[in-house]
Formats: sequence, structure tokens, C-alpha cells
Amino acid sequence: MPEFDTQHFGRVRFSESDLVHFPRGLPGFEHRRRFLPLSLPHSEPLIFLQSLEDAALCFLTLPVLAADPCYRLELAREDLALLGLPARPQPRIGADVLCVAVLSIREDGPTLNLLAPVVVNLRNRIAVQAVCPDSGSHQHPLPVPQPREEAVPC
Repeated sequence: MPEFDTQHFGRVRFSESDLVHFPRGLPGFEHRRRFLPLSLPHSEPLIFLQSLEDAALCFLTLPVLAADPCYRLELAREDLALLGLPARPQPRIGADVLCVAVLSIREDGPTLNLLAPVVVNLRNRIAVQAVCPDSGSHQHPLPVPQPREEAVPC
């Protein structure tokens, strides 16, 4: 089983089938294409996207539905084609794709990028950071956890 030394998590063991591949890289990190999603029990539902090409590069993400239970994913044809998904219908979050928002830490508080979520085809592990102009803001405030009995209708 392969191993990789990370800056933040030490040495991690993984299976090749765990990896996520970004054919175009990520904006600003176009040459970083192989990432390992890491979930730690004490920090759920956060998902760390650890680069396997740069031990210091790790993105902190949150599933979009944890941030906004009413989130609607609308991918462009180009992104659907890159992911290997049909043009219609749109993929279902959780069933067809993993959809996470990148978390930014700012002086005025953390925000999520719901405008350009990271979308991973769960079948082939191909990923893209897709711009979804009608899906939210690039500086969406981090949600405050609500008690379970106060469900918000979508």
C-alpha cells in the first residue's frame, strides 16, 4: 500500500482507488492534479484534500449540503464531459458526485466557496472545480449548527 509524507498529517497510507484526479488541476494550482481526500473522526464533516504532489498543499472543504441543505448543483456541459457524466440530467449530490466547498479562513470569519465547488465523479474519481453561477457565493458564511428538530424546508 503506498504511503505519502504530509506536512499536516504525517505519513498517510492510501489505496490508489482512494485518489481523486483533477485533469485541469485547480485554479492557481494547475500542476497539482492528484489529491487524497482525508476525513478525520474528530473533525467531521470536514474533508481535507491533500495534494500528493506537494506535502504542504491541503485544502479544507465541507460538503455543500452541510453548508446549505437546499444547494442545487448545475454543472456546465464542459465540466460534465470532463467528469465523464451525461449532459442530462444533472448529477445527484451523494449518489453520482461528491460536492464540497473550499473553506477560506479570513480575519472576519471563515467562508465557503459555494460558487465554485469541487465536484468528484464517484465512479471514476475524476474531479473539477466547477463554476456554478446560480448556486451561491464565493464568500458564503460558515453555517452555525442548528438543533436537529429545527429542520429548514427546501
